[in-house]
Amino acid sequence: MINLSRRKLIVTGLAATAGASGLAVAARLAQKYGLVPPDHGGIYGLGESLTYASQRLLTRYSLAREFPRSRISPRPFPNDLDPFTEDFKRLQAGGFAGWRLSIDGMVHQPASFSITDLKSCPSRGHITELACEEGWSYIAEWVGVPLSYVLDLVGVQPQARYVVYVSMEPNTWDSIDMADALHPQTFLCYGMNGSELPVAHGGPLRMRLPRQVGYKNIKFITRLTVTDSMKGFGKGVGSAASEAGYAWYAGI
Repeated sequence: MINLSRRKLIVTGLAATAGASGLAVAARLAQKYGLVPPDHGGIYGLGESLTYASQRLLTRYSLAREFPRSRISPRPFPNDLDPFTEDFKRLQAGGFAGWRLSIDGMVHQPASFSITDLKSCPSRGHITELACEEGWSYIAEWVGVPLSYVLDLVGVQPQARYVVYVSMEPNTWDSIDMADALHPQTFLCYGMNGSELPVAHGGPLRMRLPRQVGYKNIKFITRLTVTDSMKGFGKGVGSAASEAGYAWYAGI
């Protein structure tokens, strides 16, 4: 994550280097090519737009670094969780047999998948680092089904621009653009370090985005909605984190 002071410094530095007119031209180009993030409004909106547009133009197909097995962290850090809801406790007690991932929105065949359904799909694994905006990080082996594969199953409509993903944790949701949704390293994760994904790390299912910081890798995913606009979701800025002041696009 880029914190507020750093974001302000970036915007100020860009203005000093390129001049206000140059920034305005860059902003217009970003708008022309559809490279404007949902959180483009507000005091830091120009900086967010330039960051997102430049990342998409330069690193759209880049891969996050993958590590050898010897680099796996011995004690991956599980950050704090809110108290589990009664619904979650009930599902956990049943071994998550009743867990479902629903997919709706701009798809040809809305669907619902159990964890067993997802595990029957082609799997993907990589050993990558999860870096938190709070300063800690760890390396782990993550296993799951590519999000692109699941989206192919339901048939994404061509005008779709975003995938919204919602957690079972109250008021926890986020979204990514189609470039990240279809990226080969993005997947719905159900395994970690040779075992089931621990509940402390988001089990039974979390979003794994190794090219973005930790808060984009939401735990306990239960719904995906494919859409062409973020206007109907929360305050329209792309995520609950963005509503709290974090950057919507948090590429690393």
